[in-house]
Amino acid sequence: MEELIELLPVDSVPFADNLWVYQVFSVIFISLVLAYVGKIVLDRLEKKAHSTNNVWDDALVTAARKPLWVLIWSMGLLWAAQITAVQMDDGLASVLDKGQSVLLIILLAWFLLRLSGEVEVRIVDRRYRKKPVDLTTANAIGKLLRISVIITAGLVVLQNMGYSVSGVLAFGGVGGIAVGFAARDLLANFFGGLMVFLDRPFAVGDWVRSPEKDIEGTVEHIGWRLTRIRTFDQRPIYVPNAVFANIVIQNPSRMHHRRIFEHIGIRYDDIQQMEPIVKAVRTMIDEHEDIAQDQTKMIYFDRCAPSSVDFFIYAFTKTKVWSEFHRVKEDVLLKVLKIVDDHDAQVAFPTSTLHVPQGLRLRGDESGGEESDAPEGQRA
Repeated sequence: MEELIELLPVDSVPFADNLWVYQVFSVIFISLVLAYVGKIVLDRLEKKAHSTNNVWDDALVTAARKPLWVLIWSMGLLWAAQITAVQMDDGLASVLDKGQSVLLIILLAWFLLRLSGEVEVRIVDRRYRKKPVDLTTANAIGKLLRISVIITAGLVVLQNMGYSVSGVLAFGGVGGIAVGFAARDLLANFFGGLMVFLDRPFAVGDWVRSPEKDIEGTVEHIGWRLTRIRTFDQRPIYVPNAVFANIVIQNPSRMHHRRIFEHIGIRYDDIQQMEPIVKAVRTMIDEHEDIAQDQTKMIYFDRCAPSSVDFFIYAFTKTKVWSEFHRVKEDVLLKVLKIVDDHDAQVAFPTSTLHVPQGLRLRGDESGGEESDAPEGQRA
């Protein structure tokens, strides 16, 4: 082989004394080819992955695309830089070796972070899972995994650069105590967020409210420090997570049914129609297709009010959707009013009766009567 190289006309080649230049350009060219081939392979894999509903193949291909492209080019450039450094400075070559190791760790961590994000998006999507994972749970697990990857990658990088990991951990333990005292509120919010993720009193998209605080709206985001709630007039509320440990939270989104509870009053003059009206309303509720028949239903004569005799309607709708509930409630009330009208009764409204004693005359009427009885000559 060496004899063959000696026979080649090396002297006629440009830069014959610096063959490492050709090596550098060869490495860059190979990197270009590998990047192009990698793109073609990933495009075909992605096309095949999209034809299935598997979570992992889509996530792996999508997560690997950018890190793989950076890996090919960065490794090629570092390799070319190492070839150049050997010709110039041995110290620079050792630095590039460490830089290559650090870069590999960073790219691996980047790939794992992207993978966790892609999987998190897909496990809550019904196209990939028949029973999707709860969004709040997926977010919590994803955040914990990403924090673990970042911390682990940071420790490995420090160890690779020659720092003592045990010393860093010891310093972190002592420093953690000082930080804990200085950032009590921040830690309280962090653990409050952790309790929200574990106990799951609400999830993203739920309608929540607190009778103790002026908090009511739809949960948009649950973070480690703050939870963002959008009120019904579209104002965002940012609630520190520590607050949820000390207040009562209602979650109407998790109710199974919505309740109809209304009083209807008729006149005292129609008291004889109370029993047939109540029976007719009871029948109507039993036959209504939007009323939950497996829940409590009560329609009874309830009280004698100052201006009416009242009966109440207590039932639950099948739907729990706010707008649909109001449609059902409107239909029920209209049918109740029709039943009242069909029984020749009337809905009562507040009235007052003034009893005037017999023979009482007003002062104006009395003076007017005296003027009419006086002779014409004596009238003013």
